[in-house]
Amino acid sequence: MAGQNTSQPNLCDPRWTWHLTGLYIAVFIGGVTGIICILFVLVKMNSKSVTTTAVINLVVVHSVFLLTVPFRLVYLVQEEWFFGMPFCKVVSAMLHVHMYLTFLFYVGILAVRYLTFFKRKDKVEFYRKLHAVAASTALWVLVLVTVMPPLLTQYGSHGEYKDTKCFQFQEELKETYVKVLNYVVVVAVIAIAMALLAFQVFIIVSMGKKLHHSWLAHQEFWAQLKNLIFIGVIFVCFLPYQFFRLYYLQHHGAKGQCHSAMLYNEIFLSVTAISCFDLLLFVLWGSRWFKQNITELLNCLPCC
Repeated sequence: MAGQNTSQPNLCDPRWTWHLTGLYIAVFIGGVTGIICILFVLVKMNSKSVTTTAVINLVVVHSVFLLTVPFRLVYLVQEEWFFGMPFCKVVSAMLHVHMYLTFLFYVGILAVRYLTFFKRKDKVEFYRKLHAVAASTALWVLVLVTVMPPLLTQYGSHGEYKDTKCFQFQEELKETYVKVLNYVVVVAVIAIAMALLAFQVFIIVSMGKKLHHSWLAHQEFWAQLKNLIFIGVIFVCFLPYQFFRLYYLQHHGAKGQCHSAMLYNEIFLSVTAISCFDLLLFVLWGSRWFKQNITELLNCLPCC
C-alpha cells in the first residue's frame, strides 16, 4: 500500500511537471532562435507597413515573456519559489498576458490582410516611420496603464498563498466578478477565432474559384495561405486552453484540494507558450525551399 501511495503524483506540487520542464526549455530555445532569425528578415521589410509594425511588437511580446521562462524552469527543477510572491504574480500573469497580446496582434495582422483583400489594396502602411513608432508606443503605454495596475494590486489578492509556492492562484476564481470576466474573455476569444477562420476559408475558396489551376502562380494566394500560420497557432495553442477554461471555471477546486483539473489547466496553459515558435514559422515560410516543397506537395494532391 505504501508503494502505491508513493507512486501517485501530487498534483499541487511541481514534481510531477518534469515534462513541462522540457516543454519550456524547447519554447525558450525555439523562441530565442525565432527572434534572432526574424530580426534579419525585418531589416529587409517595409518599416512603414502595418503588418511589419505588428510583427515587431510581436517580437517584443515574445521577448518579454521569454525573460520570465528561466524563473519558471528554476521553480520546476527546484520545486520551490525563491523570488518572492510579488514577482511570482508577475511571472504567473505574464503567461496569460503573452497569450492574449499575441492573440490580439494576430487579429490585427489578419484584419489588415483581410482588408487589403476586400479593398483590393496592395498593402496598408503608415504615412511615415514616425507614425509607426508613435502607434506602437501608444499601444504599449495603454497596455502598461490598463494591465499593470490590476496585475500588481488585484492579481492573487483574494487568497492566502505560500511564498515558496507559485502559479497556484485558483482561489481568485471564487470571486464572482473574476469568474464573469473569465467567461467573457473566453467566449470572445473563441468567437473571434471562429470568425477569422470563416473569413479565411471564404477567401481561399473564392480565390480558388477565380484562379482555377493557376492559383499557385499568384503571390496573392501565397499571402492568404500564409494567414493559416496565424490561424493554426490560434487553434492549436490558444483554443484548447480556452475550451478547457470553461470547464475549469466550474471545477477549479477548493483551497488545499488537489485534483486533475489543476493538472490539465497547467498543461493547457503551458501549450499556449508554444506560440513562440511562430517567428520560426514566418522565417521558414519565406524561404524558397519551403515554397518549392509546398508547391510540389499541392501539385501531387490531384494525383493521389
